[in-house]
Amino acid sequence: MVEVPEHLRKRAEEARAKAEAAKAAAAGGDPAASDEAEMTEAQKEAASKIPAHLLERSRAAKAAAGGQADEPAAAAPAAAAPAAAAAASAATGPGGHTQRLLTVVKSGSIQDVKSMPQDKVHVWPHLLVVEFAAALFITAFSTIFSIFVNAPLLELANFNETPNPSKAPWYFLGLQELLTMFHPMVAGVTIPGIGIFLLILAPYIDKNPSNKPEDRKFAISLMTIHLMFWAVLVMIGSFFRGPGFNFVFPWEAGLFFEL
Repeated sequence: MVEVPEHLRKRAEEARAKAEAAKAAAAGGDPAASDEAEMTEAQKEAASKIPAHLLERSRAAKAAAGGQADEPAAAAPAAAAPAAAAAASAATGPGGHTQRLLTVVKSGSIQDVKSMPQDKVHVWPHLLVVEFAAALFITAFSTIFSIFVNAPLLELANFNETPNPSKAPWYFLGLQELLTMFHPMVAGVTIPGIGIFLLILAPYIDKNPSNKPEDRKFAISLMTIHLMFWAVLVMIGSFFRGPGFNFVFPWEAGLFFEL
């Protein structure tokens, strides 16, 4: 149901009150009220805010309806065609348009004037500009740092003497530790592939838009398990593997780890 605007309701109540007052005054013989009741139709139309072309259509429709009521019943079939043509011509507005005003709708019911907060930005240029600036900073820092600080490299390798234990760099020690427990296909392809695949699927599984850590339990748990799994393997390979890559305790057999 369409809500009637407040100003139209007030106008209807005022018109109804004036009509009741005019009837009461006419019955009681009040001259002032009778003058108000005898207000011409033209004055009422001028006082109203109805457009002129709508008033003309209303007069034409009333005249056509009154003419049809005064004619005899026998002449009704003969006068039906001219009356229908007159009604059709009166039903059209200026320029032959046939639109009608159904109701007045408040602007608040069809327009949303509240501004919605936007928590998203475009990848280009906002995100990529920040990432490019960060990449330039890291590159410049690494270049300047390498000029003034020498890398802690060992002596030249002797191909006649293989060190024991022979360990990979620290960032590959987790993979080397897996090779001591599983088949090379499982340790080098299957387990790392499953881990990377789970990290790829994480944004599609957890679609929580919140940025608060307490609301992102799934994402934080998955990343914590991934980091702890790899960190434990790296620490075991670094500090708990001795000659022959056997398991040793560093406080008993010493530390077999060099940068």
